[in-house]
Amino acid sequence: MLQVDEKKNRTHSRVPSDAKEFHEVTKRDALRQLERELENLVKTAPDDKKDNFKDEMKSFASLFGRFLQEDGPSVEWNRIEKLPDGAVKEYASLNSPSNNEEIRAMLNKLVVVKLNGGLGTSMGCHGPKSVIPVRNDLTFLDLTVQQIENLNKTYGANVPLVLMNSFNTDEDTEKIVRKYTGFQVNIYSFNQSCFPRISRDSLLPVARRYEVADNMEAWYPPGHGDFYESFQNSGLLKQFIKEGREYLFLSNIDNLGATIDFKILDRLLGKSQDGVCHEFVMEVTDKTRADVKGGTLIQYENKLRLLEIAQVPNEHVDDFKSVKTFKFFNTNNIWAKLDAIERVLNENRMNMEIIVNNKTLENGLRVIQLETAVGAAMKVFENAIGINVPRSRFLPVKKTSDLLLVMSNLYSLKNGSLIMSPQRMFPTTPLVKLGDNHFSKVKEFLGRFANIPDIIELDHLTVSGDVTFGRGVSLRGTVIIIANHGDRIDIPPGAILENKIVSGNMRILDH
Repeated sequence: MLQVDEKKNRTHSRVPSDAKEFHEVTKRDALRQLERELENLVKTAPDDKKDNFKDEMKSFASLFGRFLQEDGPSVEWNRIEKLPDGAVKEYASLNSPSNNEEIRAMLNKLVVVKLNGGLGTSMGCHGPKSVIPVRNDLTFLDLTVQQIENLNKTYGANVPLVLMNSFNTDEDTEKIVRKYTGFQVNIYSFNQSCFPRISRDSLLPVARRYEVADNMEAWYPPGHGDFYESFQNSGLLKQFIKEGREYLFLSNIDNLGATIDFKILDRLLGKSQDGVCHEFVMEVTDKTRADVKGGTLIQYENKLRLLEIAQVPNEHVDDFKSVKTFKFFNTNNIWAKLDAIERVLNENRMNMEIIVNNKTLENGLRVIQLETAVGAAMKVFENAIGINVPRSRFLPVKKTSDLLLVMSNLYSLKNGSLIMSPQRMFPTTPLVKLGDNHFSKVKEFLGRFANIPDIIELDHLTVSGDVTFGRGVSLRGTVIIIANHGDRIDIPPGAILENKIVSGNMRILDH
């Protein structure tokens, strides 16, 4: 029989600890190791940058600490409540101010913020996405400046434009902004945080030195939820409050529908106020099958809050995507009260859910990025509401299929704003799907159209394969054009395709 030396056995065993205690110890060790690595990183910074960099790494350590404490999805599905009456206001119910003096006074209490941290690489462009030409050779940034300058001139107002850049876009943007010097718009910019990517295996930073430019892959901008703290750290929040400004309007720079809206401004600042001070407003719009992954509004623990797909337990992802269950999605057009932002930050209550973004670097290293979403702050503000806005206020350009829409006769351009053609019989835009292999890059996309087709009566367009379009083509109803591998389809000039499927091989040759 096997004899067990009890004394020896006791020597080599620990007092049994439950799994929870084990995990807590592991987490404490991981945080301590990370903090040591961050201290070493700070030592590599130049003396004049050291203090700011130390503060930034302190913020990152705090985010990492919260990440370690979170177990599983941050939402218990069965505790989601039905949205209470009045939680989401209908845009049509808002008053439209007509008194120019009132409009001017309201505009002077507003700050416009554009999130300008993204690059145009996914569309085959170099530099900030905001400098891609989208209409009449005008860029996202050109259109934004035109919109605000037009309002400032029309009403004698002084609405400033603030750009939140990332380390990817800061230098290029600063050079480009100089061309607006003669415009009637004060433009400010600041950088959001720059955080180190973390190895998924060791949970330690990939970066070894302060110099971001030497190893760009080791760093990342931590999502737009970082806006609040970076905005305060820049000194602009305090400056605008001192100037007597009350609200900011924040949106993605690639959302061409996100213009200053007088009806929403009047709800926040005008005579139509019902005595309630809304510290936070999220613009939502009706969800379609194309928007099933977009964040939505829920009532949770007696607060209105944003629910992102990353927070949803796996077994409820289909429920989340249901158009019937969740009717609205977040446009990321946000209105927030400046002094409320300052209060929440000073009270250290800006507690946003963490989005874990897994990536694989070019060298094969698996990393995690910890991010937050700007709309997730909704739950910490008083009397937050959603406003269900028309789809026209959500016009993002993420792909060349979106570019096709905004360059087409579906819209006209007026003072930097896109206006949908009155000839369009439906308020919705057509659903356009262009094949990645031949259309995903802007330069290639433009080379496949002699000019952008007439799509006023288009419902749905799918194009796949080697397809080109001649001048003066009209697309109506549902049009599907598929060139199989090795085939090519040239749509001839002046062609009218209505409810057609075109496949195979079709070439018009000169003779």
